[in-house]
Amino acid sequence: MKYIKNIKKNAFILILILIIILYFVLKDDFLNIVNTLSKVNLSWIIIAILFVVIYWLLKTVCMYMITKEYSKKIKFSNVFKLTLITQFFNGITPFSTGGQPMEVYYLSKMGIKATKGTNIIVQNFILYQMALIVHGLLAITLNYQFHVFNEVAILKELTLVGFVINTFVGIGLLFISFSTKFNKKVIKLIINICYKLGIVKNKEETIDNWMEKLNEYHESAMLLKQKKSLFIKGFIYNFLGLGAFYIIPLFIIYSLGNYDINLLQALSSSAYVLIIGAFVPIPGGSGGIEYGFMQFFGNFISGTILSASLLIWRFITYYLGIILGAIAINLFKGDVNRCE
Repeated sequence: MKYIKNIKKNAFILILILIIILYFVLKDDFLNIVNTLSKVNLSWIIIAILFVVIYWLLKTVCMYMITKEYSKKIKFSNVFKLTLITQFFNGITPFSTGGQPMEVYYLSKMGIKATKGTNIIVQNFILYQMALIVHGLLAITLNYQFHVFNEVAILKELTLVGFVINTFVGIGLLFISFSTKFNKKVIKLIINICYKLGIVKNKEETIDNWMEKLNEYHESAMLLKQKKSLFIKGFIYNFLGLGAFYIIPLFIIYSLGNYDINLLQALSSSAYVLIIGAFVPIPGGSGGIEYGFMQFFGNFISGTILSASLLIWRFITYYLGIILGAIAINLFKGDVNRCE
């Protein structure tokens, strides 16, 4: 019940943030923005929706491929439902932290033990983080080479901070994965310090629990290391999936009759927006994501086209996932109300 209360609380915060964002986006030119939205070309919108579906499907393929290493009976359709469910829980929790625990829970409903489910999630996250870093690096390199954006100090700093955080997370994951002896020494040192400070009551039990978790994590990384084809394919699927996700604003802007932006500009802008949104401590990176979109895409479009593009893009890439994820929860065997 506590978990359900947290969901309701986060959903309320999300709705409140949405109302505030809508107010600031629409307040200065409401009628013209609505008029612009009414003239949208639905063909381009369908393509944009198709690309977000491609993004989800490629994420599903990667998860399915990893899950098959642990269970041959797993169905692709159930993994796709799991991908949508993850969109829901990631969307309503800060830093997208709610998705992974629920993935473990729903994998257990598919007959995969929690320890193996954790391994699957860790492997999938490593591959996704690697693809995210490479996309970010490419965006920064392209901007440096072709000067895609005007230099804005605060945006430059936010992008740098976001990229550094994502890079450190990726490097940290790999370091933790392959430096087991060092990690065990660090964990024991930290637990000993916490024990002396009175933070940890049962030192030996705490050390054993952490050693077990570390061994599980190490096992996950070893599978990727041993099965290089799994690592390469998983990285490619995530890289292509992110590429499909990043190109969506291009179709949305085209749907509004503006063709003053090209593929390179759309991909680079999206990568920068997501880099900034990654460290905003609000569900969905709300506020930071919208600010980044307006600033980066504002280099190529402006006025009602920019505001309307933001609203459509945010619905397709964020709120649509939450809506379909909520539906997928009800379609999936096992009720979310049983989660505690």
